[in-house]
Amino acid sequence: MEVCFREVDPFNCWIWLQFNEVPSEGEKNYIDGIFDSWYVLGRLGGFNAENLQAHHEGIEISGMAYDNNEANKAMPALMHNIGELEYQRNWARCWVDLGTSDAMAIDVLINSLIQVDESVVQLKQVCVGGVNTDWPIVEHPDALFQMDR
Repeated sequence: MEVCFREVDPFNCWIWLQFNEVPSEGEKNYIDGIFDSWYVLGRLGGFNAENLQAHHEGIEISGMAYDNNEANKAMPALMHNIGELEYQRNWARCWVDLGTSDAMAIDVLINSLIQVDESVVQLKQVCVGGVNTDWPIVEHPDALFQMDR
């Protein structure tokens, strides 16, 4: 699976998936579930690189002292909104307003899709941002900011 980044507007971002073959309904449901779960974590502030205490502790976290004051100092990193996945032949796309969530959100999604590619449904590529010339986009109704024209 290849990963590409196009022009990324975090408040008006399209994520594109290209499958090796047209996905079955079961495979679509699986991908939909991944995006739904990813959004819930983002909406709850889960993608906040300012508060990665366990990660920074290293491999041994047994008995780690978690600092709630440090956690409370972190600026909120909330994903604002997501659209429904749309499918067209061997492509899928999803609009997302990443809000103030960190780029870590994109890494988590890509890591999940890498595993899905290996174990569930083969993906040819995942593209973050931009547009596909053969599948035009229109202003998403939930976008807070208008697209530059």
